Amino acid sequence: MGECSAIKRKSIFPQKGIEFQERDIAQDPGALADLKKLGYMTTPVIDIDGWVIVGFDAENTDQALKG
Repeated sequence: MGECSAIKRKSIFPQKGIEFQERDIAQDPGALADLKKLGYMTTPVIDIDGWVIVGFDAENTDQALKG
């Protein structure tokens, strides 16, 4: 069975030397509260300097990383 797209996408950060914080909404009530504040109840949600990306969106993630 292959990896889901979110896990594949997450692996791009270390490959590019980018530090990131992974938060588990099932284990961390603060992470769930932060997700709700953003107005989402789905994962993954990636926040890159205020650029919020919901789900697997390679193009927007790459654009956000460029700055």
